[in-house]
Amino acid sequence: MSEPTRLPPPRPVHRAVFVSDVHLGSKHCHAAELATFLDGLRCERLYLVGDIVDLWWMAQRRACWGAAQIRVIEALHALRRAGTTIIYVPGNHDRALRRICGLALPTMQVRRRTVHETADGRRLLVIHGDDYDGITHFGGLQERFGDWLYYRILTGNQWLNRARRRLGMRYWSLSEFLKSKSGAAERYIERFIQAGLDDARRRGLDGIVCGHIHRAGLVERDGLVYANDGDWVENLSALAEAPDGTLRLLSHQGDVLAALPARAAADPTYGIPRAA
Repeated sequence: MSEPTRLPPPRPVHRAVFVSDVHLGSKHCHAAELATFLDGLRCERLYLVGDIVDLWWMAQRRACWGAAQIRVIEALHALRRAGTTIIYVPGNHDRALRRICGLALPTMQVRRRTVHETADGRRLLVIHGDDYDGITHFGGLQERFGDWLYYRILTGNQWLNRARRRLGMRYWSLSEFLKSKSGAAERYIERFIQAGLDDARRRGLDGIVCGHIHRAGLVERDGLVYANDGDWVENLSALAEAPDGTLRLLSHQGDVLAALPARAAADPTYGIPRAA
């Protein structure tokens, strides 16, 4: 008697998923990995949190566009056909799309920024993050040198991971490792986190979801949520909200990198009326 056919396990359903800094069309985009991630995704809402298409790169250099990039577009269309609501919040590398913010296009909504309410009632500002550059950047020659060096590191990261794939090894981010060893980089990231949290607090919100700095993170500080969904040139990560409001930072292979429990689980007084 032949063995019964084993069906693959059902894909988890997310209430919302946040992806940013894809830089589609640039040399360093991991389009194939993103396409595979999107193919396995089931979610009610998908937020594209800026720098999805790298219009800077495409305007200044030869666009890198092939089968993997087309797969990403097809996967997004498939999600939309399956009923996923797609919200696009443009960043600095796809800034031109901000001219059509406020429109509901046939396949997506375009917003300059928006507020996402989680299942447990937390209201999170969704914004790319380049708004905080005036607070966090040094500017001038130091910043230009940093951009030049970052590009070279990304190229080294690409070569290294090609070799790792041939050896059957998992993806590893050289650029993220080097940033973690740099005191200046860590201070910049801390300024960015604080600027985002301050913005959310001024707006009377419970936290922020952003991208921009290519450093994934998920923490709660002073009662506010800071969630950075990472990128698809270094970290290959995304943020996902479960049906109960739990937030999880996911790798491109679905591994949980960090998590914040739903407020109902973390706060036993959640749902109990309080005096104004």
